Amino acid sequence: ALLLASHGNTVVMHGIGGGIPGRVFVPEALRALGIELAVSFEDVTARITRTNFAFIPLGALNPDLERILDLKPLLGLRSPVHTVIRMLNPFRAHTSMMGIFHPGYDDTHQQAGVLLGDENLAVFKGEGGEAERNPDAACKVKFVLKGEAQEEEWPALFGSRHMKDEAMDVARLGKLWRGEIEDEYGHAAVVGTAAIALRAMGRAGSIAEAEALATKLWQTRDAGYVERARG
Repeated sequence: ALLLASHGNTVVMHGIGGGIPGRVFVPEALRALGIELAVSFEDVTARITRTNFAFIPLGALNPDLERILDLKPLLGLRSPVHTVIRMLNPFRAHTSMMGIFHPGYDDTHQQAGVLLGDENLAVFKGEGGEAERNPDAACKVKFVLKGEAQEEEWPALFGSRHMKDEAMDVARLGKLWRGEIEDEYGHAAVVGTAAIALRAMGRAGSIAEAEALATKLWQTRDAGYVERARG
């Protein structure tokens, strides 16, 4: 998301926080980078004007939906609201990115996107159910491109799987961005996810073209962008 934003694309994310052992959520990762979360729609506007990026928590976006979501421990299972929340597009972005975990939900999101009149949409089984491509596995992406449903099979970027990073040290994200460390998996996850976004945005006409453009964006990234995005 920050890679795209640093190259002039407006990116707004929404979601929830952590609380699940063994998982790192976007708000935690952003705070590790020194990037605070937006607290209102007005704050989102100010942030995208300044840096092209903002993350607004569900509680600030829609407190009622957050209260329904918080019923999960009481109900013992997820409600349909979990699926609906992923489809929210409060700023009427022309392109949406969604990650799913359970098989079949990609079809549901794609078909819903067509019915809702979404211009561009990409939904795929992402790491931990998030919109993050796992470069170790093939990735089936359900698109809506200019209002039309399409599907593409994106091949794995590696021939063998990497060992899971048990430490999950989010401080490494900033170091990778600044070029202070090398991380084959992390680099491929960033570039691979950005490639799907670029394809959904209509910036590339094929998988190969999207991955080549995403690689170029990474190679020409602004090392000081994250610093400027703080506050």
